[in-house]
Amino acid sequence: MGSQSTDPTRLRGLYVDDRSALDQLLDEVVLAQVGLIAADRAVVIPTAMARDGDRLLIHGSTGSGWMTALAAGADACVSVTALDGVIVARSTFESSFAYRSATVFGHFVALAGGDKKRGLTTLTEKFIPGRNGEVRASTARELAATLVLSMPIEKWTVKVSSSWPEDPDDDVTGPAWAGIVPFGRQPAGPARSAPDLTPGIDVPPSVLALIDGQ
Repeated sequence: MGSQSTDPTRLRGLYVDDRSALDQLLDEVVLAQVGLIAADRAVVIPTAMARDGDRLLIHGSTGSGWMTALAAGADACVSVTALDGVIVARSTFESSFAYRSATVFGHFVALAGGDKKRGLTTLTEKFIPGRNGEVRASTARELAATLVLSMPIEKWTVKVSSSWPEDPDDDVTGPAWAGIVPFGRQPAGPARSAPDLTPGIDVPPSVLALIDGQ
């Protein structure tokens, strides 16, 4: 099922060797940061991501230089973070964030044929569950203009910071407040219809589900 790929040298207690924690985070987060060397320079690109079993999926234009570099086998890493709150200590030095982060290391390959179509369906279902059944299928031209890339989940790291403030004894007995302020997960909405929408078209179930936070 994969293993941690780095030997942590600092804050070892934050590292989690738990594939289920990795999968949960990858399923929760939509936006990833993809790092690679392209055209002889280091780049980090934000892009939408979905987990499909033991692989990660991303997609983009066939005219994108960084996507074609990934498809050609460039070394890559994919990083995701969920910011869960602020750890408010009794000093600014000890204050920090509550978060979960992961990085997956490896190489992407381009998908083709039916696997490519299934990959696009998986990506859409993560972003807008149920939307595939409400709209037309991608045209041959659209498919030809799109790269769908897959990276196996084999080498990875996960870090989790969720503990209470770790203040020294002198500060614990002082007058300052300490605790955690969670960041709530706000549902989307309200939906705003496009100005050129044909009158009489209702908000579809997939969008209503996003608004309701389901």
